[in-house]
Amino acid sequence: MRTNGSAGGTLPAAPMTPIRFIVAFGIVSALMDMVYEGARSVTGPFLGALGASALLISVVTGAGEAAALVLRLVFGRLADRPALRWALAISGYALTAVSVPLLGITDALWIACLLVLAERLGKAVRSPAKDTMLAEAGSALGRGKAFALHEALDQVGALVGPLLVGMALALSGNYGPGFLLLAVPGLAAMLVLFWLKRRVPDPAVYELAALQPKTLQPNALEPAGMEPAAAEPLDRARLDVEPGEATTVPGGTAGMPRQYWLYAAFSSLTMFGYATFGLLSFHVVATGLLPPALVPVLYAAAMAVDAVAALISGWLFDRAGLRVLLVLPVLAAAVPWLGFSNNTALAVAGVLVWGAAMGVQESTMRAGVAGLAPAARRGSAYGMFTACYGLAWLAGSFLIGLLYEQSIFALAATVTVVQAAALVIFAVVRPSRTGE
Repeated sequence: MRTNGSAGGTLPAAPMTPIRFIVAFGIVSALMDMVYEGARSVTGPFLGALGASALLISVVTGAGEAAALVLRLVFGRLADRPALRWALAISGYALTAVSVPLLGITDALWIACLLVLAERLGKAVRSPAKDTMLAEAGSALGRGKAFALHEALDQVGALVGPLLVGMALALSGNYGPGFLLLAVPGLAAMLVLFWLKRRVPDPAVYELAALQPKTLQPNALEPAGMEPAAAEPLDRARLDVEPGEATTVPGGTAGMPRQYWLYAAFSSLTMFGYATFGLLSFHVVATGLLPPALVPVLYAAAMAVDAVAALISGWLFDRAGLRVLLVLPVLAAAVPWLGFSNNTALAVAGVLVWGAAMGVQESTMRAGVAGLAPAARRGSAYGMFTACYGLAWLAGSFLIGLLYEQSIFALAATVTVVQAAALVIFAVVRPSRTGE
């Protein structure tokens, strides 16, 4: 235990370095990504094989993404309570670990749709708590780097999971064995998660260390495997406001600055014109461009692009701030022109562009929220932000699915107009260089 003479009293020693915590959480996410990304890689063709139409697939997959985002508004508020963060993370991961294997034993379309939604619900439950803990651990490293590192580790599982499902599909000729196989990494993820919670009961120690770097350091003398010393309560009042932040901002709403809401509007419009992989994968199978067993391989390739894009955009974010996100509407606008074509090479290119957009969206977009919201309300900030663009994604999925059944050209043109409007809003936001 290390002490100081400040009003805050005695401060606990961090049980592991911030980067080790981020890497350990990344391993959890990588294992769980094997589960849900493995399932996600075949959701479109799987539902299509059960009799779903293109519109239903687009709506169900869009509703799943919306559930994973909109419900964070509720779970984000709960994540503002430090005592609940680990419980939320564990229960959310557990829901995903159970829902996906159950897809392997159902042949009813409505049950399969419910399980797809349940898996996405698990993401809604865990994500605000997970993102808040990662933001705390990333205080000293740079949040762009922290989220980018986590996303890159995340994508290792997103690469391996689809390949496992593709192999199982190729060998068995049906989707069931692949879903059942994903129970193994799901169990492993839960075991690592429980271990991490035991090692770091309160990740807020990292943010407090960043504010007072000389008084709180990782306990390098702690023997491997030894339980961390019992920590005294943190002086959490020090974490409520970071340098340069305010809990109330003129022109803000509910304690959030105006810049935050403009950022949410830009992100929402971008996601309104963003197709889901469920519809893209349905297209390549329905048009005979690729056999079902190769669709997970294509998804794995998209996730590899996702990881590279996350690292690059995260690195650039720490230098240029939110301006990095200018590329997101451009990538999203290109997806339908390529991904819904009747040419195999163009369709594959469209999916890879889709993966690049996902890498930017899942890493840098999250990092931007941390710098635009008061530290004490970061959980709520993530919840409100993702609720905004989740609802937009749901509405856009319905429109894109409807247009897909009417005219591919009209679909692509509409998405282009939407993304152009997002760029206009981005110009209004006029983000600072740091995004903080």
